[in-house]
Amino acid sequence: MRAFTEERTAATPDEIWLCEHPPVYTQGLAGKALHVLNPGAVPVVPTNRGGQVTYHGPGQVVAYPLIDLRGLRIYVKEYVFRLEEAVLKALDHFGVTGHRVGGAPGIYVNLADPFGHAALTG
Repeated sequence: MRAFTEERTAATPDEIWLCEHPPVYTQGLAGKALHVLNPGAVPVVPTNRGGQVTYHGPGQVVAYPLIDLRGLRIYVKEYVFRLEEAVLKALDHFGVTGHRVGGAPGIYVNLADPFGHAALTG
């Protein structure tokens, strides 16, 4: 992913990579070792993204949009908002109500549990 980003030119088309990771914790710039409560044999991989610690594992689809935001002339905050809007519309199409939680980026689905994630950004 880093190589794709570093080697792209203005003519390189945007891509979206979809994958399913083996069990792994990714630690963002705000993450600390104490945020990983019980990693066991699950690796913890430091990243340059924002946020703290996120678990990825089998059954969870991860999307990596490799988008030239400068070429689109939009800022990250605007892009994330638009991405969240697309997730809300997709959920609605399938009869699922999604919502935002103030101070917690992403889209959440279970109203009884405001941290039931449908989509996280970071």
